[in-house]
Amino acid sequence: MVASVAFIARTMAAVSLCVLLVTACQAAPIEAFFDAAAAGPDFAVQGEYSGDLKLSAKSAPVGLQVVSLGDGKFDAVLFHGGLPGAGWKPGDTLEQAAGRTAGDATTFVAKSGSWTARLDHDAVTISGSGSEKLGTLQKTQRQSPTLGAKPPAGAVVLFDGTSGDQFRNATLTDDKLLNVGATSKAEFGSFSMHLEFRTPYMPKASRIQDRGNSGLYLQNRYELQICDSFGLDCQPGHCGGIYSVKAPSVNMCLPPLAWQTYDVDFTAAAFAGEQKLSNARVTVRHNGVLIIDDLELKGLTPGGARIEAPGRGPLMLQHHGCPVHFRNIWVVEK
Repeated sequence: MVASVAFIARTMAAVSLCVLLVTACQAAPIEAFFDAAAAGPDFAVQGEYSGDLKLSAKSAPVGLQVVSLGDGKFDAVLFHGGLPGAGWKPGDTLEQAAGRTAGDATTFVAKSGSWTARLDHDAVTISGSGSEKLGTLQKTQRQSPTLGAKPPAGAVVLFDGTSGDQFRNATLTDDKLLNVGATSKAEFGSFSMHLEFRTPYMPKASRIQDRGNSGLYLQNRYELQICDSFGLDCQPGHCGGIYSVKAPSVNMCLPPLAWQTYDVDFTAAAFAGEQKLSNARVTVRHNGVLIIDDLELKGLTPGGARIEAPGRGPLMLQHHGCPVHFRNIWVVEK
């Protein structure tokens, strides 16, 4: 969240295309795409790649995340051991690189100077500093194992694509997805929940919280950050973080336009009268991977509309100026 920056969004109609112009303070209009076909050639380059590289005497698995910066420019991160959540762990080696498209070729150069890479269709061939081939990585599209999870018996279904009647201030896209800025009419104490979200492709926006910025507020008190943090490190303000409190243990953010999942287990703060006896606690799985493990929430996070007090609270999907879409939201009360 960057509270000092205001965004003005204007919808542009074009068949199934959802392209928004987001104007930031002292910045040029920034495009936000929800249609991959209209997003331009850089979108096809951006994404995740995986395979084996000959890093020493033998080959070993690696993962590569390529992030579009617009106008044929890219950042890239090479993860030794595999992609985050699929082999690479915090503390394992990673290497930064920069890429550029010139003509029909997209090439990358490691900031360490130890390797270069060339993209050919959906494969990246990596070579050492002496031009020897180290291996080829193939493009991969990961999917959360809980994507499309069905609500169990007794669940409170907040959104299934039929209407926004379970939310205040709900608006839907033409293809029946829920927009930001909605607050559930139902209020909850302790619960487990499932939510699916999709961030837009905003290649020319700042990578620091200006891409797909939103948030899931538990009881409208504690924010689980939502934003496009693909390819970044782990910070409390990045996707999967408890805003201003705790960074995710691993950045499981998928590329923009990929559907992603949050599976949350929340225990409400306990009170005797007005006296708080115990703090709230939360566990979060992002795209099926545990990223927040039984975290004690010692107080509110910024932006919450309710103080800590006895009683239940709603779920709020923060409107922070960026278009983010939601679907398949349900809650199981404890």
